[in-house]
Amino acid sequence: MKLVIISGLSGSGKTVALHTLEDEGFYCVDNLPVGLLPAFIEQLSSRQMQIYDQVAVGVDARSGASDLKRFRDIISSMKNDKIDIEVVYFETAINELIKRFSDTRRRHPLTRKGIPLAEAIDIERNLLSPIALTADLCLDTTHTNVHQLRSLIKKRIISRPPQQLSILFQSFGFKHSVPTDSDFVFDVRCLPNPHWEPALRPLTGQDPEVQAFLKQQDDVIDMFSHIRNFLEYWIPKFAEQNRYYLTVSIGCTGGQHRSVYIAELLNNYFRDKFENVSLRHREMDNP
Repeated sequence: MKLVIISGLSGSGKTVALHTLEDEGFYCVDNLPVGLLPAFIEQLSSRQMQIYDQVAVGVDARSGASDLKRFRDIISSMKNDKIDIEVVYFETAINELIKRFSDTRRRHPLTRKGIPLAEAIDIERNLLSPIALTADLCLDTTHTNVHQLRSLIKKRIISRPPQQLSILFQSFGFKHSVPTDSDFVFDVRCLPNPHWEPALRPLTGQDPEVQAFLKQQDDVIDMFSHIRNFLEYWIPKFAEQNRYYLTVSIGCTGGQHRSVYIAELLNNYFRDKFENVSLRHREMDNP
């Protein structure tokens, strides 16, 4: 049985994730108290309930502080050779969360006691920290819309074969913040910038003209080689530790030229070496 535990801050995309998994054939249950997880899985493992081989459970801060503190121990007690457990945690910047609650006019679950929204988000983050620290995959949805999130869920969770590492190469712009869900962040702002070439400024790192410009730069060639060699050595080390997910983020100033080009090169190189490799250009996906 494959069990995916979905958690994270309210408004960060947990419901979208559960609906996406349900559409793909998962048996989904939302807001299950953490303390009931072992009994729930034991019930599903019984002969009468063995029709479910893919299960997703939503867990939030309403589980209670005492059970949330025991989250790691509870998950450890459930692990055996018959169940594959993944913990996915969703994170979003507080300003974006406040905007989302304002736009939807929904109430945060912890504001019912008269707590201001910003304080409620901070309390929730602290309550859920044991899950965040245990998570196999942390997804920062600050710059991700509903459609992009569904695509990420399908690529990174549903398409990943059992016991296999899922690798994401992601370009971004530092002026729009560093993605917090990164395992490795490489800064390529020191490379020659096509932005200062008037003919190249409106183009991206996917365009042949920009690629031709960058291919001629020795520093670009060296930067790619150094990052490639570093990852070629360390990615197998992550796989040996039974890691399910690895996110490599490449950043330049605006996330349009240099980071896109390097991310494309890395994706093209490593997809021939690993089965589950995907590519995302954060700023280009969020025009």
